[in-house]
Amino acid sequence: MKLLILDRDGVINEDSDAFIKNPDEWRPLPGAATAIARLNKAGYRIAIATNQSGIARGLFDLDTLAAIHSKLHQTINDAGGRIEAIFFCPHAADSNCDCRKPRPGMIFDILKRFGADPQETVVVGDALRDLQAAHAAGCRSILVLTGKGTRTLQAGNLPQGTTVRVDLTAIAAELAA
Repeated sequence: MKLLILDRDGVINEDSDAFIKNPDEWRPLPGAATAIARLNKAGYRIAIATNQSGIARGLFDLDTLAAIHSKLHQTINDAGGRIEAIFFCPHAADSNCDCRKPRPGMIFDILKRFGADPQETVVVGDALRDLQAAHAAGCRSILVLTGKGTRTLQAGNLPQGTTVRVDLTAIAAELAA
């Protein structure tokens, strides 16, 4: 089985330092939905692992997050693609939970849910914490230069073996070739 785990903000949709707090603020990155559809057609199953501390901060609630994810699913479906699962951490950065990236809890949960081999699984993110979670779970990591990706690359200290691609479209072109 081919499993691809994507971060949400900065990989699939535009990121915001002020958080994506409602469906109107959720805007897909150019080509992201088509890239996911292309990856699906090449046999990849797609899951999302996303930190959503805006819940703990009181910026939005679970119903609003569900509405945001409904818009995400509809956008991907309209492009002919499918997201099979969305895992999220609702906790604040100081909560010390196991699911908040850079800890690998969400990645482990996704691997278990899909019965996937970590060494055969690719995690795509735009922040160091995404890559660190992938590395801790034993997965291959790809940094995209969208979202916070360029800053992450410039800061350095990427986990060993991390590759860098421009965006999700470039990943689809490579993996679905």
